[in-house]
This record gives sequence, structure tokens and C-alpha cells, in this order.
Amino acid sequence: MGGAIVLLELARDEAIGPEDVEPAVLAVHAAGADPDAPEDPLPRTLCGLDTDAMEHAHYQPARPGEPWYPPALYDRRCRSCERALRSL
Repeated sequence: MGGAIVLLELARDEAIGPEDVEPAVLAVHAAGADPDAPEDPLPRTLCGLDTDAMEHAHYQPARPGEPWYPPALYDRRCRSCERALRSL
């Protein structure tokens, strides 16, 4: 895998609120980068979910040692994706 792409699994329930309200982040996942289009994720996250419905977070750690996920979303990181990243 060339690099990890951070994806947001969002709540898309119309009952949550008006259209102009940002959807809630349910979880932060990681996927491999498509070798032919490095800004695009592969079809599955590292935990096996479909990436089509997820939003690209456009997050990259600024320095070595920083988390793979946006720090403000620590409590929503996917533990399965995190384990898979550690094993790479």
C-alpha cells in the first residue's frame, strides 16, 4: 500500500436535522490509496467496509509520530483500521 487515505463514515439520516446541518461523523476509517489515482481510496477500508459512501477527510499527519486520524476525532477512530495500519 502506497499510503493511507483517511475516510469519514457520516450519519446520513434525513431525520437527524435540516439539510444545511453537517452530518455527524460516526467513525474514522483508513483505506489504501488507489495506485492509479493516489488521491482516491481503494474500494474497501482496512476493516473491510465499502468506501463509496464515505467522505475523504483530506487529513495527513504533519509530522512523524502524529496519529493517522484527525486528533479531534480520537474517540471515533476505527480500532480495526488502526490495528491493520500497525501491522503494515
